[in-house]
Amino acid sequence: MPSTTTTSKSVDFKELLSHSKEYGFVFPSSELYDGLSAVYDYGQVGALLKANLKNLWWKTMTQFHDNVVGIDSSIFMHPTIWKASGHVDSFNDPMVDNRDSNKRYRADVLIEEKAAEYEAAGDQEAAKAIIKILVDGLTSGDLASIRQALIDHKIVCAVSGTANWTDVRQFNLMFSTQIGSVSEESDLIYLRPETAQGIFVNYLNVQKTGRMKVPFGIAQIGKAFRNEIVARQFIFRMREFEQMEMQFFIRPGTEDTWYAMWKEQRMKWHQALGIDPAHLRYHDHDKLAHYAKAAVDIEYKFPFGFKEMEGIHSRSDFDLKRHQEFSGKKIQYFDPEINQNYTPFVIETSVGADRLFLAVLAEAFTKTTTTEEDGSTKERTYLDFAPPIAPIKAAILPLVKKDGLAEYARNIFQDWKFDFECQYEEKDSIGKRYTRQDLIGTPFCVVVDYDSMADGSVTIRQRNDGSQTRMSIAEAKQYIAEATSVKNILKLL
Repeated sequence: MPSTTTTSKSVDFKELLSHSKEYGFVFPSSELYDGLSAVYDYGQVGALLKANLKNLWWKTMTQFHDNVVGIDSSIFMHPTIWKASGHVDSFNDPMVDNRDSNKRYRADVLIEEKAAEYEAAGDQEAAKAIIKILVDGLTSGDLASIRQALIDHKIVCAVSGTANWTDVRQFNLMFSTQIGSVSEESDLIYLRPETAQGIFVNYLNVQKTGRMKVPFGIAQIGKAFRNEIVARQFIFRMREFEQMEMQFFIRPGTEDTWYAMWKEQRMKWHQALGIDPAHLRYHDHDKLAHYAKAAVDIEYKFPFGFKEMEGIHSRSDFDLKRHQEFSGKKIQYFDPEINQNYTPFVIETSVGADRLFLAVLAEAFTKTTTTEEDGSTKERTYLDFAPPIAPIKAAILPLVKKDGLAEYARNIFQDWKFDFECQYEEKDSIGKRYTRQDLIGTPFCVVVDYDSMADGSVTIRQRNDGSQTRMSIAEAKQYIAEATSVKNILKLL
């Protein structure tokens, strides 16, 4: 009976966390000093993966679309901006404590998780009912009704197992600080909780200097900060994170068409990264902001369940009008096609770079088990990144360190590093080096052996199946450059 190989793409969350640290993807921040809760650092491999994802998003938005441009706004902004946006008055999370365990939870998350349980059990009516209580309570400010729902639906603390809940309270999530050289003369400002407002307040600057015509978009990648009271699930929810947002300014009345277009485009983009469509889904918002016409999340099936990765929102003209009101400056667009002034409507796409990173990492985690003819088994783990987003594109490996092979391989590395991210490695046996590269997701290992010095050829080993192909050094360089080009993803859109 020939050998057989089975493949599993399922990963345990704890195993994913362990792998992230062990192989240089993500480290706990300030670990030398016992860490800082809900803050993480990207390691040498993780920084490359995250940069590749951000670069691909940026190219997709600004280079791939001729009516979208990018900016980079400041983290510190005038405090009135956050008053205009509503963050000062209403950027809150409903928190509740369990008196027996002293553990704090977000009440809305507890209720949403209970609704998901009802849905999984086929009780759609119960799911809708409890979500309605949550929406009505948050809208009206009746937080007591939310606490009562926790009790009535037997939602208990995971630690104590009891429903001995305190009153539900609202906590503002913005970090505040002072600007100025003397504390007594300092003004209170905030670390931005989102990047979108930096786009809105620069709308006029971009539109006029870029001579932009509606419809057009402004994209931005940047850090944001939220004082999450309950931060959990690794880099899924952090206090310091990165957003990749695009605000698309459109003529009022066309919002349904553009909303549908961006909803479809963004789902297609995630699938182009190599994410299994079965691991992605839309989730329409039951609770809409008063200014929003529609909102949907693209959710990914993380090891801890389906959770939001990206949001697409039809925001009307709320943001620009609010900034017009609070600044006292006219923010409008004259549309020559209809000979009319108006405040543009906005379609927003917003994806968390850290959540995307976590999704791509989880999706790539692959285990194979090969059963040989004699019944013995061999297991292998590798990260199946799409080559264009892999942290390291190629590893240059001399078969042995002696007889000039190392120097010959280093010369290849020195030449190739100008064209794509590659790595030279000579320590340990060739098999162990293959394994290390598999575990960080390197798609190609290039082996330099004695024949290489004689005929200028190398062996390319494929990460996923271990197959090997012999070709000249020039052919190998061209092959890897083409295989790892972002064009392979962009052409799928």
